[in-house]
Amino acid sequence: MPDIAPPPDIAEALARIVGPRYVIGPGHDQEPYTTDWRGRYHGRAEAVVKPADAGEVAAVVRFCAENGIAVVPQGGNTGMCGAATPSASGRSVVLRLDRLNRIRWTSRLGDAIAVDAGCILADVQRAAEEIDRLFPLSLGAEGSCQVGGNLSTNAGGTAVLRYGTMRELCLGLEVVLPDGRLLDLMTALRKDSTGYDVKQMFVGAEGTLGIITGAVLKLFPRPRASAVAMAMAEEPEQVLDLLALARTRLGDRLSSFEVMSRRQIEVIAQHMPDVAIPFRLESGWYALVEISDTQAGDTLPPMLESVLGEALEAGLVQDAVVASSEAQAAGLWRIRHSVSESSKAHGYVVSHDSVVPLEKQAEFIRAVEAAILAVEPSATVVMHGHVGDGNIHVLGILDPGLCLLPEALRAKAAAISLAVDGVLAPLGGAISAEHGIGISNRERLRRVANPIELELMRHFKAVLDPRGLMNPGKVLPDEHPG
Repeated sequence: MPDIAPPPDIAEALARIVGPRYVIGPGHDQEPYTTDWRGRYHGRAEAVVKPADAGEVAAVVRFCAENGIAVVPQGGNTGMCGAATPSASGRSVVLRLDRLNRIRWTSRLGDAIAVDAGCILADVQRAAEEIDRLFPLSLGAEGSCQVGGNLSTNAGGTAVLRYGTMRELCLGLEVVLPDGRLLDLMTALRKDSTGYDVKQMFVGAEGTLGIITGAVLKLFPRPRASAVAMAMAEEPEQVLDLLALARTRLGDRLSSFEVMSRRQIEVIAQHMPDVAIPFRLESGWYALVEISDTQAGDTLPPMLESVLGEALEAGLVQDAVVASSEAQAAGLWRIRHSVSESSKAHGYVVSHDSVVPLEKQAEFIRAVEAAILAVEPSATVVMHGHVGDGNIHVLGILDPGLCLLPEALRAKAAAISLAVDGVLAPLGGAISAEHGIGISNRERLRRVANPIELELMRHFKAVLDPRGLMNPGKVLPDEHPG
């Protein structure tokens, strides 16, 4: 980023664009906007600005471009990798998208919904339900995360097995480019082969190529019936064999297949006393299985019970709990959605958003735990994730009692990540399935990325953002933070 001195009245100038109520200048309470969710990264900003619509976003970005000011877009600030946190230099503006929260239109016939990027994910889900449709992205932070952030990290969640990631759920985008121009690609077309699919460049780019201000998203028929169960297996191979059996017997009805290690559930039980664990923790692995159908009726629970019975006879699972009510199903899902909060409460989390081919999953699970414990024998290693799509979140939780200084803690975390990558790369895996790169995974990206792919990413960045003002210091390993 060029060394351009910003004007002295940045907050005042931004207030003329969005109104004084929607600008927080230096010296005011910027802490909620300059610190990431996990408290790992702390920055400063010339101002926090909250535009009302895409036009105001464009005006803010244009002003920043003209004055050499970096822009850090921020949605719900629920990310895991520091991608929405400004640097400590203070030479940037945090652009919050909260006020861009309109549902623009819905189409029951076209199975589509157009939304502002600042819409809370849960609000999009409710808007779809109002026209008897489903928006399937579901994750633990859905009550506070925003659609723009979901797109910027290519979020996946618990229903990827059936519906795909945000990249697959996106039909169209509206993006403010680094020079302040507004790119309108808000199409709902399902087929369009007129040149490059430009919108996909911005999905997963974490705000480094532009700021997503709107999106057209796919909807699906709303399920009328569902069944949920928790199955207990001793070894990861048995979990994978259960997945294969469920796919064979249930087909497209299989909507989610989640997994948690026993140690992960023990951590939940320790720190989340209001989360009920309705089974004994006697097995090594716990698979949360959900099936659903657009046809109403009571056929799904017996269908799921039949598959689990077959798995029991084959020795794939030791036991299973099938929810007999919506409340029990919600209770099982609550266990799964408590992993992040409970792990954070347990200690310093060194998190890995790993994905490997399913055929290598069991080998990865065993080898990666051994690799982490070789670096730090006292670490608590927990795992959870969306095993149906190969995404296993591997966490090495360090005991706060180690009393490591921040530098030593970061060094220990880096050593753990190096060990994880040493297992991951030979198995054909990737370091980020859905959390993105942000700050925390930049050096890991340098280590494992295809050099030609990384070169192309740098070229894209140079063409769209030649001055390096869009979310500097994120994703690309060599970029200087703003």
